[in-house]
Order: sequence, then C-alpha cells, then structure tokens
Amino acid sequence: MVTAPENDWQRNMNNWDWKPGVGLIAAVKYGEASGSSAVRDYVWRWMRDNRQKAAKQRVINSTAPFAALTELLRAEPGAAAAWLPLVQEHGEWLMREAPRTQEGGFEHTVTEGVDFPEQLWADTLVVGALFLARLASLTGDAAMAKEAVKQVAVHLQLLQDDATGVLFHGFDGIARSHMSAARWGRANAWVAFGVPEIIASVKHLADIPAEVYQRYTALVQGLARLQTANGMWHTVLDRPDFYLETSATAGIAYGFLAALHTGIIDDAALQQELRKAALKAVDAVMIHVDVYGAVHGVSGGTPVMPTVEAYNEVKITPTPYGQALALMLISELIEEVKP
Repeated sequence: MVTAPENDWQRNMNNWDWKPGVGLIAAVKYGEASGSSAVRDYVWRWMRDNRQKAAKQRVINSTAPFAALTELLRAEPGAAAAWLPLVQEHGEWLMREAPRTQEGGFEHTVTEGVDFPEQLWADTLVVGALFLARLASLTGDAAMAKEAVKQVAVHLQLLQDDATGVLFHGFDGIARSHMSAARWGRANAWVAFGVPEIIASVKHLADIPAEVYQRYTALVQGLARLQTANGMWHTVLDRPDFYLETSATAGIAYGFLAALHTGIIDDAALQQELRKAALKAVDAVMIHVDVYGAVHGVSGGTPVMPTVEAYNEVKITPTPYGQALALMLISELIEEVKP
C-alpha cells in the first residue's frame, strides 16, 4: 500500500479519512480473495493503531474506514464486542445527524474543515453509503438498508446526464446546477462499482426500485461507449484531449465485473460488451503498474473543480485510492478463477 509521512496529504495512510479508508476497503477485499492472513492482519493493525482518531470528526469522508472494519467483523464475529459499538455509533450518526441535501442525499462533508452546503458528490456513495449498506447487512437493520438504497437512488437521479447516461461529478442544490458540469472519470468509477456492492449487501433487506436498475444500466452503457481504443478512459470522460487516467479505468472496469457478478445487468448482449470492455481495461491498467507495485497515471485528490478544464490540470501521482482501485479490480479477477 502506498504510504508516506503524515504531512503528505495525498499518501498519508495514518488518517481516519477517505484515502486510507478506500485503501483498506481494497485490502480487505484482496485478503478475502487471496486468502492472505497477512493482509487481514495489516488491516487489523491499522485499525488498532488509529482507533483513537475514529470519532474525532463525524463527516462523510471519515466514514470510509468503517466500511473496511465492518467486513473484518463479518469475517471475525468474535471481535464484535470490542469493535461493533464504535461501528454502530457512526452508523447511527449517519442515520440521524449527517447533513442532508433537500432531496435527502448525504451532503458531502470532509475532514479538511471546508463546507459544501447542499452539495451532492458521486464520491459519497463509496465513502459513505457503502458503509451503511454493509452495516445493515451485518446487523440485519432494514432501516439502514432502506437508507442505503435511497442514497443510491438520489445520487443517480441528481447526477445522471440523461443525454449520455454517465454522471456529473457533483450537484449544487442551492444553484440547482451541476456546477462545472464535468463528467469526471473517477466520479463515475465510484458509482460504477458502488452501486452493485451496495445492492449485493442489502437486496435481502430492502426493495431495489426499478429506476435504480434502469439508471445504472444507462450509466454502464454510456461508460462503455466512452472507453478509448487502448482500453482506458479520460480523466473527463467526454474530453479526448484530456489525459487518460488509471484509477478511473480500474474502478470502472471493476464496476463492470461487479455488476456482472451481482446479476444486476439482464441483457445478454450488454453483459458480453461489459465483460469485453473490462478485460480490455485490465490490460491497460496493468501497463501502469511498475515493478514495485505502484500504480501510475492516477490523478490527485479532486474536489468539484471550478471549470471542466481544471480537471486536466490536476497533478498525477501515486495515491492509496489509485492502488485501491487497481487492487479491487485484481481481486475481482481472482474471485473469478477460484474453484
């Protein structure tokens, strides 16, 4: 896992925040797929070392590590006495106190002390709602499951571009606009795999509206159309003059495979198209992994930018979430070949 000193915001793994959180979610998934106890031990050690930071800031972005912790508890129920109260406390905060937009979506809140009132970001589905779905599955909480499904529906409704099927990065409920209206690659990647993961977690506890399936199908169709000839996606999907971006490519490809494995795509022809696109993307992603395992071609942390052009100016650097999205994709492929 990419790590760095605490003053390196892009790569510091010792914050209870979304960057290490996404890395840990991927590590747990890889540990399960590979059967590696060393990976699981690493994540448990991280949890013990950083536990005191867990409740310091109640925001959406600080929710991500809890999604990894919930999966650890599913695999090791004997640890519930020591850890489940902490997890449930954050789940209750999400249910009762987390700021919401007027449509009921989670307002995107961050650890850096910057406010985005009435703003809904695609990122929130993975760093926030995924945890709620996993906790609902772990505890059998139908109300939490219903809320997780609601978050999926609201995010798709407010972010989807009906003309292309893909998503805008964010929505401003005050201005009633998509702000810079960027169809940003990694935003679409979060949702591409977040939706099938959430549905897989809660479909036995909550009804999934037909609209969710319809909108998700339109999303993956739109993404497949925008894949480049070399298997990658641009950092802004519909801007072929912008740089190609590895984390978006890995996340979208993982989303395609997760959708197929979850069974949320009914059309046989589309299933074949998505699988072909995903495997093409795998080859493209692996070209960007060096001999030390670092994933290159990843854009740095990216808020909703003031203009579409500003997305192309975000610096490229190895990051925990870049590692994570590639690792999720690899883990899904490992699951496919397991007996």
